[in-house]
Amino acid sequence: MTAKKSADRQVMIRVDDPSEKRWTIMAALLGTNTAFALFHGIAQQGNYLPIRQIALLIAIIAIPFQAVYFMVYAFVLEYSDRLGEQAHINLQHLASFCQVVAYLSISGIAIMFYATHWVLGAAFTISGLIAIVLVRMAISQAQQLAATE
Repeated sequence: MTAKKSADRQVMIRVDDPSEKRWTIMAALLGTNTAFALFHGIAQQGNYLPIRQIALLIAIIAIPFQAVYFMVYAFVLEYSDRLGEQAHINLQHLASFCQVVAYLSISGIAIMFYATHWVLGAAFTISGLIAIVLVRMAISQAQQLAATE
């Protein structure tokens, strides 16, 4: 558990805080993209495929943005008591932008599945879409239940 102090209040970041979950997701994406880039980069040297090059490019572009996300997050945790409101908002926008770029890197993984075999790419895409629909349905139901209580 990490504590952040503000001049007029004390804010605690709990383990179940959404920002902690985002941190974990970003760490997983960073590890995935790094392993993906290394493994398929080696395969690319022995068997060049243009589509693999595109997939690698997408994943590699995301890695620095993931690193920036971690640096911004750590900076905000460390110096939140010294940041002005506008600086905090700007850093949150930067972190959000970095998250979007990182999430888009999943498209590089999808492209790689298509490069491996179209069935794998289609399965990944369809299962991903189903997962998104299920999450949206669960959130909608939770919101409806919360509204009725």
